[in-house]
Amino acid sequence: MDRELSEAKIKQNKRKAYGKIGLVALVVLLAIMGLRLVLKPTVSKATINTAIATLGPIEATITASGVIVPETEEIISSPIPARIQKVLRQSGEKIKTGESVLQLDKESTLTSFNKLKDEQQLKQNKASKLRIELQRDLNDLQAQYNIKKMRVKSLESVVADERYLLKIGGGTPENTRQAELNLQVAQLELKLLQDQIQNKKVAMQADLKELGFEMDMQARDIEELQRTINQAEVTANRNGVVTWVNTEIGAAVNKGDIVARVADLNSFKVKASIADAYADQLRPGGPVIVRVNDTDLRGTISTIEPAVANGIVTFFVQLDYKNHALLRPSLRVEVYAITSFKDKVVRVKNGPFYNGAHDQAVFVVQGDKAVRRTVQIGESNFDFVELKDKIAPGEEVIVSDMKEYSHLSEINLKN
Repeated sequence: MDRELSEAKIKQNKRKAYGKIGLVALVVLLAIMGLRLVLKPTVSKATINTAIATLGPIEATITASGVIVPETEEIISSPIPARIQKVLRQSGEKIKTGESVLQLDKESTLTSFNKLKDEQQLKQNKASKLRIELQRDLNDLQAQYNIKKMRVKSLESVVADERYLLKIGGGTPENTRQAELNLQVAQLELKLLQDQIQNKKVAMQADLKELGFEMDMQARDIEELQRTINQAEVTANRNGVVTWVNTEIGAAVNKGDIVARVADLNSFKVKASIADAYADQLRPGGPVIVRVNDTDLRGTISTIEPAVANGIVTFFVQLDYKNHALLRPSLRVEVYAITSFKDKVVRVKNGPFYNGAHDQAVFVVQGDKAVRRTVQIGESNFDFVELKDKIAPGEEVIVSDMKEYSHLSEINLKN
């Protein structure tokens, strides 16, 4: 007759069973790990890219985005407040110096011009009338002066006669004194007329001079307005291409409003932008490489805009070969600002293997296998990565992404 097992015995049996299961699982896991260590994975050479380590220079760079823009662009403003009457050149059209881009409505300006001309004519008439009036007054005073001068001479003769008569006893002292008094009065009146004539001349010159100033100022205003009217057909000051024009016929524009842009497409520069975290590595005059398609063009940083917009810094690059055949306006390019330079370093072609770390695993091809080495990384740019140790020139390095094999010391390679 079977006996019922105790509770303690049952628990003991369960623990033994669990222990056996755990032991089996551990053995299986160790076996798998052992197999992984013994059985190396095989990678097809056709699925990886390799590069030969070489000895040479390397330029450390920071990457920015850029766009090709004309080196010089003329901004054409409206010379007068007017309305756009006619568009003579469209965007993209070539234009020569002196040719018109826009024609503006001159009506309001012509009205102002004609008003000034009328005012100038009135002032000229006023000046002529003033000269006539002043000359007439001057002539009247001069005639009075001449008459008074003749009277003074006559009175001088009377005084001389009275003095002679008094001397010979034929005259009286009273007659002599009266004659002398009449002469003195006439002389004072003559002096007064003389002063009036002089004052009149001075006043006439002052009035004419003031009117002359007013007329000169008005003439300059007329001349300026005439120039403005002549410029109402907005013209280019250089040969180039119209990059933008206000084509809204009838639109009102104020004096100074931009109505067109003309660019010289014979020379270009680069407008580049980069995160402001790299701003302290930029400097005017710093060397730059601009990659246009697969062609590298050299240049220097010409200006750096001080303002930061949305975490972005903008700078301009002056190209050494600013009229290169590949350059086109609005073309997107890669910009690499060079921050440092090293000569004669071990370097390898940049690729997905490089993750930006200072120390990382690199696989070196040795016959039919690739051996992992932990290498110290130096400078890098868009073309090369510096390998500071454990790699010699001439060794073949896998530049593909090898993260999934980074735990292995080596892998097999097959053709």
